[in-house]
Order: sequence, then structure tokens, then C-alpha cells
Amino acid sequence: MKKILEILSDEVSRAFKECSYEGGYGTVLVSNRPDLCQFQCNSALSAAKQYKKNPMEIAGDVAAILNKNSAFENVNICAPGFINIDINPELLNSYLKEMAQNERFGAAADNPPKKIIVDYGGANAAKPLHVGHLRSAVIGESFKRMGKYFGNEMIGDIHLGDWGLQMGLIIEELRDRQPQLVYFDENFKGEFPDKAPFDIDELEEIYPSASQKAKENPVFKERAMKSTVKLQNGDRNYMALWKHIMRVSKEDLVKNYRNLNVDFELWKGESDAQPYIEDMCTDLEKRGIAYMSEGALVVDIRQEGDTKELPPCIIKKSDGGALYTTSDLATLIEREALYNPDRYIYVADKRQELHYTQFFRVAKKAGIVKPEHELNFIGFGTMNGADGKPFKTRTGGVMRLEQLIEETENAVRSKIIESRKESDTDNENSDKENFNKENSDKENSDKEKSALGNSDLINYNIDEDTVRMISLAALKYADLSNQASKDYIFDTDRFTSFKGNTGPYILYTVVRIKSILSKYYESSGTELTYEDFMPAKLEVHKKLELELVQYNSVVENAWKELAPHRICQFMYAVADAFNTFYHDVKILSESDEKLKRSYLATIMLTKDILSEALQLIAVEAPERM
Repeated sequence: MKKILEILSDEVSRAFKECSYEGGYGTVLVSNRPDLCQFQCNSALSAAKQYKKNPMEIAGDVAAILNKNSAFENVNICAPGFINIDINPELLNSYLKEMAQNERFGAAADNPPKKIIVDYGGANAAKPLHVGHLRSAVIGESFKRMGKYFGNEMIGDIHLGDWGLQMGLIIEELRDRQPQLVYFDENFKGEFPDKAPFDIDELEEIYPSASQKAKENPVFKERAMKSTVKLQNGDRNYMALWKHIMRVSKEDLVKNYRNLNVDFELWKGESDAQPYIEDMCTDLEKRGIAYMSEGALVVDIRQEGDTKELPPCIIKKSDGGALYTTSDLATLIEREALYNPDRYIYVADKRQELHYTQFFRVAKKAGIVKPEHELNFIGFGTMNGADGKPFKTRTGGVMRLEQLIEETENAVRSKIIESRKESDTDNENSDKENFNKENSDKENSDKEKSALGNSDLINYNIDEDTVRMISLAALKYADLSNQASKDYIFDTDRFTSFKGNTGPYILYTVVRIKSILSKYYESSGTELTYEDFMPAKLEVHKKLELELVQYNSVVENAWKELAPHRICQFMYAVADAFNTFYHDVKILSESDEKLKRSYLATIMLTKDILSEALQLIAVEAPERM
């Protein structure tokens, strides 16, 4: 299905040709002055240079032709040579009907479809998720969903950090705490216990304690390093303990990521790449791609045309140890062998750009990845607090992700309660009196001291699933509405608001439409179809439809550019247009039944498109708020 701008550009191109100008000048854009027109063509300015004519003359010639074309309601020109265009409501109406009945509302599937691996998440085994993990998870999940939406086979891999020094630190800390464990008995030959000697809370406390001890105690650090080597060499006892660490850690990570509505197809880690490393290093050195420099094995990655000096990529340190690049290259060997994807998308902190530049260049130079396979790095900025610095707890520590989610949920509950209290006051509802009476009860007095007492939850019937959905919308939309590469400030109060450019505002819009449609279905007993569309006459109706017809091109471009913020921009524009329409038009009380059904068909399409767009950023809308 052609996009609305393609249809209009075709018509304007024909007009340019009819005036003896090149048709390539007929490109139509969405107007940047909606107070003047809906669409515009600026090409008369460019054509003037080629044809040595006044741009206003060229624009006038083309406008005269376009005003005879039934596709347009009005065409006029303004200095220095702009062609201002308003579309015929009949064309807009027919386009909406066709769009509504097309898969993906007219957005074209990728042809041919590809197999794509998205490497995102960035979690480490035995460590809790913190706010720094949010961006990778949210951005990567949106990439994966967009790719699948356009018909591609998407494989998300968390690529766990599960094989480094942190494992040796945990092993040695456990040895100090529980020396009696059989894992530390070198003479033990029996079966190891099925149950881990720790739970997730203990495990997440063990690592930071061990890490701090290693900083203060060189002997302990040396022990941890030796245990790491012993584990990596396949020690039977340590491997059994490592499997417990991985199982307990993974169970918790799966739970926490699912709370974010994020799922991975693969739960592989650095450990899966280890069997490939030694042969890879030997092969690179044998082929002359890698060479020894100051005791380390390195690869020169410089290329003709480089504008800055890039250091050689170290594949193996002088002590024989591997680095992240080594592990990433070995992982690529495994992925090529097992999955053979057409494309890789790596989502990580933009400060890792040098690492990915080195990694990609070595992979291509060494032929580890096929020449036709794409390697993309999407670097994201930091999520900052109100002070503009990386998000921290009130005491200055790194905030756990679950704590951020909890704080966001608390803010959402407060907003819901506040909104319902205001509604009670406005309607002089007796519920407020009952609420105050309940809160005077001594049993509830202590609970009332919290920002969100249980009495509030009981009296205002707050559904916790709804709170969770709104909170996730607040978090994800706050992140994705910003260009990935840019830093942004997360303001809990602002982003949990039901007004403005926020996730809750988008959800509120969808829920409001669901409520209107539900009332109509209950009162009329009839269903709506997209055949109920009629050409819009009111400007607020046209404005909403003009936003809706851009959906297919917006999502296509968002996927091509890996730019989910474009989807957020679109949703906000649609939500704003709908709410203006809703406030200006009495939809359900409209006396003309055909016109009413046309209004309802428009908002039904609005709801369907917004719901589909929300799915692309892994956000769900509740039934009520």
C-alpha cells in the first residue's frame, strides 16, 4: 500500500511534468506550518535554479494544475516559492478505509525477511539489575518487536556476564563463610547436592561483600583470581558450584526481566564462547592477522580514511587472559555456526563505541562474520536524575532496578488516588466522607503515614495490575521517547503524570476510547466497522485523521533507522489530536447516527493504531484507569 505522502507526491510530480518541469521536484512533505496548510512542496525553490525562473512563477504554474485535481481541496502558494496543500477529505476518507483493512495498517513487511540477533540486556550473573540495565533492556526489546512486526525472525540474546573474576570472588567468599561445603573438598568424589547453598538474596549480598574485600585484601583477590582460572579450566567442584550460581541467578533475572515485559530467546553467556577462544587465537596468529606486541596478541584495525588514530585490538593479554573483545569474537563464531543470521544489532552504552569499532573490524578482517552479514552498534546515553547526574539512590548509591520500579509504582498510585479524590470533590461524592472515616480508624492510622496507605487502596479500588502497566508505560516511554544516543533526565513526578508527553497519557487516551466504544456498544447493541467512515468536515476531525494516516510511514522509518522515539512522537501527536477532538465534539450525543458512527469509527481506528504502536515498545494498556 502506498503511503499518503507517496500518493500526494505522485500527483504533484505529474503537475510539475505538465508544466514542463522535471517530475522529481514533486516531493511532498507534512507541513511545518499546520496553521497554513496540511502538506507542502518546497521544490519550486530548487527548480528555479535549474530553470532560471522565479520560484513563485514555478510554484504558481504547478498550483494552477493542482487546483484542478480532485485529490486536493485547496492549493495556494506563498513566498519565496512554497506550494501549500490541503488534501480532499474524500481522498483522506478512502485512504483511511484502505489503511484500516491492511495488515500493519499499510506498513510494508521487509522483503526478503531476515534473521536478526539482537544482543541486549547487559546483565551479569550473581549481580542485581540496576537502573543502568533499564535502557539496554527497553531499547533492545523495542528493536526486537519492531523487527518481528515487519516479518523478520528476531532472536534476542542476553549474553550474560557469567565467566569473569566475579565468579572467583563469589567462590572464595563462600569458602570463607561456609568452608564445610563439599565444593571445597578436593577429595570429594560423590554426587553434588541438587539445592544451592544460598538463595538469591544471599547471592546478591555475597558478591558486593567479596568485591569490597578484594579491594582491601590483596591475598583474598589473589585467591579469587586463582579460583577463576581453576573454574575456567573445568574444575569439577567449582563447575558444580558455578551451575548453582547460574541457576539461582537466572531464575531471578527471568523474573525481573518479565516484570519489565522483556523476554529473551537465548540465555547464553560468556561461558558459552570459551570453547572457541583458544582455536580462534591460534588461527588468527597463524594467518598473520594477529601478532605479538609487548607480550600481548593484537590485531591492527586501522583502515584507509580513518580520521582518528585507533589503537590495535588486544585479543589476549600478556598474562594469557582473555578480554571482552575476545569473548565477543568467540561468541560471533558460535552465532555464525549455530544461527547464521543476516544481521546483528548490539545495544550497549555509547561509551563502549571504541570496543565495538575494534570488535567489528577484527570480525570483518578475520572473516569471522560473513561479508554480507551486517554488524550494527546502537549506543545509548545515560539515564540521569533531576540533578543531571547518573540516577542514584537518596544515599548516593547505585539504585536497583526493582527499587526504581517500586518508586514509580508508588508515584502512580499517588497520582491515581489524587485524581480520584479530585473527582470525588468535583462530584460532591460521598465516597470522600467514607474515605476520611476509614482513615480515622486506629487500625489504619499507622498505614496512613505511608504515602499510599492500604485504606487508599481499598477505598479507591486500585488494581495492582493496572498500576504495574501504567508504571511500565511511564518508565519505558520516558526512555524511548528520547533518542537512544542522548542522555535524559528521569523525573518520576513528570513521567508518571496523566498529562503531557508521557506513557500514562498515552494509556489514558486508549482507555478513554475503550470506554466510549463500550458505552456505544452497550446502548446501541450494534458493532462498528471501518465502512462507517465518512469524509471529515470538522477541522479537529481532519486533524486526527491526518495524524493517523502517517502511522505506516512512521513505523517503517522507525524500524529502518532503529529509532523507537519516532513511534513515541507519533503516539503523542495522535493522543493530543484525539483529546482535542474528544473535548470539542460530543461524540455519543451526536444526533446524526451516520455521523456519530463515523466519529466512532475514527476513534476505533485511533485505539487500534495506538494499541499496535504500544506493542512495538512493549507496553500494554489496561481496560480502565
